[in-house]
Amino acid sequence: MTPDIASQESEKLCRLAPVIPVLVIDDVSLARPLAEALVAGGLPVLEVTLRTPEALDAISEMAKVEGGIVGAGTLLTPQDVSRAVDAGARFGVSPGATDHLLDACEGADLPLLPGAATASEAMRLLERGYTVQKFFPAEANGGAPALKAIGAPIPQVRFCPTGGVSLSNAPVYLGLPNTLCVGGSWVAPKDKMAAGDWAGIEALAREAAALPVTR
Repeated sequence: MTPDIASQESEKLCRLAPVIPVLVIDDVSLARPLAEALVAGGLPVLEVTLRTPEALDAISEMAKVEGGIVGAGTLLTPQDVSRAVDAGARFGVSPGATDHLLDACEGADLPLLPGAATASEAMRLLERGYTVQKFFPAEANGGAPALKAIGAPIPQVRFCPTGGVSLSNAPVYLGLPNTLCVGGSWVAPKDKMAAGDWAGIEALAREAAALPVTR
């Protein structure tokens, strides 16, 4: 998969909903009902971060949910890419980007949303052919004003900002012309997951899915 095609596929995913849930799953038994609640609420694209031992099994369970498109976040190495693909991930997300990681995703035909934090990093990815990127960590890097500033000289790149994005500041990001969608964990709070409050999570998803986007 070429970077150009990867970016086309990533853009399609980013346009399906204003928010991509960023999920940290410690209990595999919660994976499927969580995915069902989020998809029912209008958020079909789900990112499961590879931050727990249960993450790959969670991806496998979520991949069974009709209407859901499950990807693997926190991809750091080519080994992560192989394991994610084997688990059923349909896209990947990384906090940054290295040549080895980009090579692995392209070789595995896995669309990647590569992370960039600076104009130089965005330019390097653009030079390789990635026109859709992740802006991370968004709030720590200056938030929406910083992303807007990067967009002025580099309008060719569109972003999914994550890291500190919440319901309160998501509309500011989504109002930028270089933002396709945002990534956030607020739609799946740990207390609601632990309590099995799937109706509550579905309600949060519906609220997020209704956020307006300027594209």
